[in-house]
Amino acid sequence: MNPRTFGASALRIIQQLTTDRRTLGLILAVPLVLVTLLYYVYRDVPVPPGGQDPFPRIALIMLGILPMLVMFAVTSVAMLRERTSGTLERLWTTPLHRADLVGGYALAFAGMAVLQSLLLSAVTYWFLGVTTEGSAGWVVLVAALSSTVGIAFGLLASAFARTEFQAVQFMPVFISPQIFLCGLLVDTDLMPDVLQWLSEFMPMTYAVDALMQIRDSASMGSDFTGDALMLAAMALGALLLAALTMPRSTR
Repeated sequence: MNPRTFGASALRIIQQLTTDRRTLGLILAVPLVLVTLLYYVYRDVPVPPGGQDPFPRIALIMLGILPMLVMFAVTSVAMLRERTSGTLERLWTTPLHRADLVGGYALAFAGMAVLQSLLLSAVTYWFLGVTTEGSAGWVVLVAALSSTVGIAFGLLASAFARTEFQAVQFMPVFISPQIFLCGLLVDTDLMPDVLQWLSEFMPMTYAVDALMQIRDSASMGSDFTGDALMLAAMALGALLLAALTMPRSTR
């Protein structure tokens, strides 16, 4: 990786992002709208005596799901658009390496992921009334890691797609099984052994587990650290695979 071309690639993508209002809206506004909609869905649902309001738990889990989903979709389509428009073929005539391109994309979108996580956490805590035993800063960290995983796997998916439609088709393959197995619908401990085993290979499982630890504990222990490291490792692994498999020509 060349630091100069890596930095130039990241700067170019950041400039494109800041002028694309639709992409900015999808990254920053859509998750806020969805979690707010979820609040109104549950607002008038009666809570039985001795029961718990389901919204805080589900809203907190959404901070691990929505960022990953949105960033996967945006990143995969954005990278494929550069390929199909011929931009990448022109860039390959320069000293740009695959790692510089993928790393530049990851860095640029990671900045947006942090901003997305800050806004989403602020709305969830301050406007929707969700509280946790742990610090909101840990929630921002997990949401940002979840976004980064979505970015990394979105870049990887774009390497195997030929059209934007094919890139979008990867989203249900990547996201849907994770939603079923991450612990949103049923605690992973209550699932059959085979499904528990499968869930251990899915990044969303670690995001949800980390968020539940933040909800229940004021101090983060080794389990939380392990979840965060697994998310980071999965993101890094996907980025490395994306750099190795990114085609140099439009197929």
